[in-house]
Amino acid sequence: MSDKNEARLFSIDRDTAAPADTLLPAVGNKAFNLMRLAALGLPVPPGFVLSTDFCREFAAAGHRLAARLPELLAKEIRRVERASGLLFGDKYRPLLVSVRSGAAASMPGMMDTLLNIGLSDRTLPGFVALTGNPRLAWDCYRRLIQSFAETVHGVAAAPFDAAVAEALGRADAAALPELDTLSLRELVRALLEVYADEVGEPFPQDPAEQLEAATEAVFRSWESPRAIEYRRLNGLDGLAGTAVTIQRMVFGNAGGQSGAGVGFTRDPASGEKKLYLDFAANAQGEDVVSGRCGLTRADGLERLMPDLYGELREVTQKLESAFLDVQDFEFTIEEGKLFLLQTRRAKRTPWAALRIAVDLAEEGLVTREAALAQLASVDLDKLARRHVHAGQPPLARGVPASLGAASGPIALSNEAAELFAKEGKPPILVREDTVTADIAGMAVAAGILTARGGRTSHASVVARQLNKVCLVGCEALAVAADGRSCRIGGERLQEGDIVTLDGEGGGVYRAEVAVSEERPLAELAKVAAWRAAKAAHHETLPVTVDEHHRALAPSALLHLDRSA
Repeated sequence: MSDKNEARLFSIDRDTAAPADTLLPAVGNKAFNLMRLAALGLPVPPGFVLSTDFCREFAAAGHRLAARLPELLAKEIRRVERASGLLFGDKYRPLLVSVRSGAAASMPGMMDTLLNIGLSDRTLPGFVALTGNPRLAWDCYRRLIQSFAETVHGVAAAPFDAAVAEALGRADAAALPELDTLSLRELVRALLEVYADEVGEPFPQDPAEQLEAATEAVFRSWESPRAIEYRRLNGLDGLAGTAVTIQRMVFGNAGGQSGAGVGFTRDPASGEKKLYLDFAANAQGEDVVSGRCGLTRADGLERLMPDLYGELREVTQKLESAFLDVQDFEFTIEEGKLFLLQTRRAKRTPWAALRIAVDLAEEGLVTREAALAQLASVDLDKLARRHVHAGQPPLARGVPASLGAASGPIALSNEAAELFAKEGKPPILVREDTVTADIAGMAVAAGILTARGGRTSHASVVARQLNKVCLVGCEALAVAADGRSCRIGGERLQEGDIVTLDGEGGGVYRAEVAVSEERPLAELAKVAAWRAAKAAHHETLPVTVDEHHRALAPSALLHLDRSA
């Protein structure tokens, strides 16, 4: 095996030193930050990273994995085995892994993830014996079968969802968490049949084959339409590709004191200094970020697991101290033990960006100069928040995921949203469940309304980044099967009808309503004073370079700025 290949593989464990900044393009933002967390002694599952070089080679080879990659995967998996005391593909102590994407710049939800890799008919009995939790084993298996078909083979979810609906009906259950072990086992057998019918071959029982296919799927997702559109919208076309991060699975769906969540160290919509999170008990992380399960907030987690909540609060303080900014983090609690699965700089609304920058500087976490740099891309002259003054009851209410107010014609598809936008009428994108594949429609919309989803789902994160008013979880919303109309509360509305969203109170109103604008005057005044002080300081600095040198070497001025 060549030294070149060895140099493109990186470990994630407590013995790994904090990575140098130059490593970021190779390992991607997700793995880079996981390495930093591990070096800080925070709880991170062991794993390894395939660099972005492999993604470029995959594309250049016509979407085929490098010939030596299976051997490399096997070698690196052995390191995870040693760290975990488990064996990949073993009949008695099976190791299961997650396979995740990660570009140098964060792209929330735009690429693929596969969980529970390594589970099969052969390894499942050992997993049951190892965990003492047969329900966990069958739940993980049914998740793997469906996600593998959809992600690796591009099979539609509908036939699998139909099998799930049939299983729920037989058990007289409202949702999957209500199914007992026997019902889940029967569901797995049904899903294996659906898989064979839809894919045209049986579900792969070789864990190594599963891992290779999952790795290939993640590389392939780099060129998915939603990923390409996201990079276009955010000026990220120069990125080198995605890395692949492979880690030991931790199980939030183990029941009892287990669950998964997504949090922000401060409110990403308003900037308020408070823990902002969504948590789902007995769930895996994809349940939360997809926005398709019942969620509880920070106060709910505190009631359910007070000790874990206290530990999480301490972790969030460490995150801000280490990263010097507000963080968006994912975590899993497995039988009372906390694990961090990701942290990244939080996407935030412009309103939140201003408050956060000012607060971080006043708390002494960053310098005023650094705070001003955070605001370089924010148009402070136009920064305002709209408040609804309806004078009428709302048709329904949703959960605010991004503040403000927005009015526009209802658009029930991405295509309709783009047509309205071309006519100069930015729409309200109305969906049962907005997913990241809707990025094109979200980009041109004035606001977004969904029947399902949570404040920390990928779609909500993207909405805040795009500064779109967003209401999720509007249970009184139903989109007609033909996709041409919807019912909000007791009223049937057609595509093109005008509605207003209140991103503060969560109301959905018929037609346009009165709004007022608020400006963050106190924070704006502080920033203006800081800028004036900085400018005055620069005027008094001794001139050490001539004007010609300044033009050729602006970095000299940056060096002087840092002394302010």
